[in-house]
Order: sequence, then C-alpha cells, then structure tokens
Amino acid sequence: MTETLMVSIYVFVLAAFVGFEVISKVPPLLHTPLMSGSNAISGITVVGSLIAAGEGHGGLSVILGMIAVIFAMINVVGGFMVTDRMLGMFKQDTSKSKQIKKAE
Repeated sequence: MTETLMVSIYVFVLAAFVGFEVISKVPPLLHTPLMSGSNAISGITVVGSLIAAGEGHGGLSVILGMIAVIFAMINVVGGFMVTDRMLGMFKQDTSKSKQIKKAE
C-alpha cells in the first residue's frame, strides 16, 4: 500500500469515528433540525461525487464515485423527507373531522 492510501484510510476511519460520536451525543429533540441543516452539506457531497464519477480516471474511480452519488442522494432525499415530516407536525389541522371530534 502506498503512503497516500494509508493516510486516506486513516483519515476516513477517524472521520467515521468522530462523526458517530458527535451524532450519538445529540439529543433526539435536535436530530431533525440538524438533519435539515445537513442537506446543504449533502448537496455539496453530491456535486463532489458527480465530479469524481465523471472524471473517468479508471474503472474503480467511476464505480466508487457512482456509489458515492447513490449514498449522497439517499441522504439528501431522506433529509428532505424527515424535514417535511417535522414541518407537518407543526401544521394546524383544520379538517372537519377534527372539528367534529372536538365538538363531541
């Protein structure tokens, strides 16, 4: 293994460990606002992974770039779904069925 690859693996493992520790310490009440804020970062990740996949330096870089695109898009879509669900919890329900139940 080359020295550059070893340093890259070392940085990846440390980033994964630190990320896990930081996320696990966040109270559940703050997870949803942080998720919506991280969508911007995930959007940047999508752009970077598209560049990595499109440069075509070799078959492995294209495959890894495509996997990165897929995972980043899953993260973006999931973040938007969670944010939409969170915002839906704060909407007032004005349907007639709710009004009827309140009157009874």
